[in-house]
Amino acid sequence: MDIDWSLRFIGTGSSGSQDLGSSSAVVEHGPKPLLLIDCGHGTPARFRSTYGRWPGAVFLTHVHLDHIGGLEQLHGPAALGEEEPVRLYVPATILQSLHERVGSLEHPLAEGRSNFWDAFRLVPVGRGFWHEGHWFDVFESRHHAPGFAYGIRLAGRFLYTGDTRPIPEVLRRYGRAGERLFHDCGWRGNPSHTGLDDIKREYEPDLLERLVLYHYESHVVGDRLTAAGMTVARPGERFDLGGSKRPRSAAPETGRTVQICRRPIASRDPWPEPSAAGLAARGFE
Repeated sequence: MDIDWSLRFIGTGSSGSQDLGSSSAVVEHGPKPLLLIDCGHGTPARFRSTYGRWPGAVFLTHVHLDHIGGLEQLHGPAALGEEEPVRLYVPATILQSLHERVGSLEHPLAEGRSNFWDAFRLVPVGRGFWHEGHWFDVFESRHHAPGFAYGIRLAGRFLYTGDTRPIPEVLRRYGRAGERLFHDCGWRGNPSHTGLDDIKREYEPDLLERLVLYHYESHVVGDRLTAAGMTVARPGERFDLGGSKRPRSAAPETGRTVQICRRPIASRDPWPEPSAAGLAARGFE
């Protein structure tokens, strides 16, 4: 019997939000938190409050501080030997920018004689990566500048855009197997982010019905997006992604339960995730 998959939001706010927390989510496999997506200010503390421990693996979508500012909080315990180094998956094109923002100090600890990256197992990634036996696709989103931000997909389960403008062509390619689509959306769009008008203009009904919106400005805006007919993620909310049970979204923290898939997830992906041998044969070792 397949183990249930779910995605739990640690925070759902935009960079200016004071009460929603920095947008970040945890991929759960059964009861286990498998992978944290993004690590902004306060995210590690919220993660620890939820799971009773620090995250063991993180994927970063881009290097804005509301998505990487929490790395310093993860650095200290691992650098001092109190925790195991955190596995950190980072798109290769943003590594230099990430290092310049958080990793270039000569003395990241008062005790000295420690590199920032000693506390992490840094894994540069391209089109995707393996984590605990599962292949995650990585794709470029449309945020700020070309090659600046990325999203992540687990085939047949979910697609998480990261910060982005509308990317219908990407959702068509990577959302082809019935994945739930977690998408950046505030009330009004701008050159780096999606707004409600953009969502309704750019996406066709079959994509709209699978969207869950996050990275909005406030609880009030979240309520407005809901009133406009959209499904909106709230801090602490957990979305079931399928497995041994029918896919649904449960939010015990708020008492809300929301049907998240109006159609069953496709039983077979026409482009199945690659095997290790297949990737090696094509040079993706």
